[in-house]
Amino acid sequence: MIGQSESSLSHLECPLCGRRHDADVLQNLCTDCGKPLLARYDLSAAARTLTLASLPSRPRNLWRWAEVLPVRDPAHRLTLGEGSTPLAPAPRLGEALGLPRLLIKDEGLNPTTSFKARGMAAAVSRARELGATSLSAPSAGNAAGALAAYAALAGLPARVYMPRDVPLPFVAECRALGAQVVLVDGLITDCGRAAAADLRAAGGFDLSTLKEPYRLEGKKTMGYELAEQLGWRLPDVIVYPTGGGTGLIGMAKAFDELEELGWIGPARPRLVTVQCDGCAPLVRAFTAGEVFAAPWEGAATIADGLRVPSAVGDYLVLRALRASCGTAVAVSDADALACCSLLAREGIFAAPEGGATAAAARDLAAAGWLHPEETVLLFNTGSGHKYAHLWAGGA
Repeated sequence: MIGQSESSLSHLECPLCGRRHDADVLQNLCTDCGKPLLARYDLSAAARTLTLASLPSRPRNLWRWAEVLPVRDPAHRLTLGEGSTPLAPAPRLGEALGLPRLLIKDEGLNPTTSFKARGMAAAVSRARELGATSLSAPSAGNAAGALAAYAALAGLPARVYMPRDVPLPFVAECRALGAQVVLVDGLITDCGRAAAADLRAAGGFDLSTLKEPYRLEGKKTMGYELAEQLGWRLPDVIVYPTGGGTGLIGMAKAFDELEELGWIGPARPRLVTVQCDGCAPLVRAFTAGEVFAAPWEGAATIADGLRVPSAVGDYLVLRALRASCGTAVAVSDADALACCSLLAREGIFAAPEGGATAAAARDLAAAGWLHPEETVLLFNTGSGHKYAHLWAGGA
């Protein structure tokens, strides 16, 4: 029998080819097919201590859900207070969009001002527990800051790779937190190639999006958390800005785990992926009925987190959208930025990725895909502070 708040992690599994992998050694992609691995848990064991009655006494951070997170030894659980972000009604924005039951979950209030803190808290904790001695990741910006922070907390060296044109606050944050910053000409895919080459030469553990199993586990706590905040009733629709797709995949996984725990029923929200029209590989693939998304050529958008021309977990995003009867929407940069101003009327200084969700909800409501009686949840995944140049007349 597991002890209080002990992980029930069982194994890793490739959802494409089905191969099982050992969860107690450092792992990246499936060794058979090169696709992402998902953590699997003994949920009947988890349910012995992870109970509704136990929640009031649990910490208000990521490790509230310790039984369904991968770290076995509590001494390795790193936290900066991530999680427990507000889920708030948005009456002014809802009135503007014709969606009176509109809600916003503001992930910009996490440490390092984005939802990436959740993923890196879990991934860095588990990497340290499994013996990693240095960490590396390519990033469009926010993941680099989160890795720098949690690596510093872990006492591990970190190297982050970002596009050379990334806004300066991302670079300053990483350097201040002690990470080595490598600026690369090109996009996040180019950063990934540079990081992989350096890892082959110098070693270290790769924490790239969905190229290790545990960033997703941290981000899935958004699903656990919003279910708790809504009294174990899920919203009708979740509108989510999607670059690599870890957050959306993670929430879908959380809902399946919650059903197996007996805390929710089989009903699921319709999931909506939002991208910007200058880089919309998932929208294009969804519309065309494709299983995988072809890389996007000439990716360009002000929303750095959405400037992801190719995602290793593309098929998992597309599978989740179709399983939930959801959809995928592309919006313009101009509309994303304009809708940041609508979010500001609710007191939220949103990143362009958050503005994109409001623009998508507006378009879907106008098309009749969203209905006034539905509970619609928008995710703002990061703060606008690192994009201050967009409002200050900068490039």
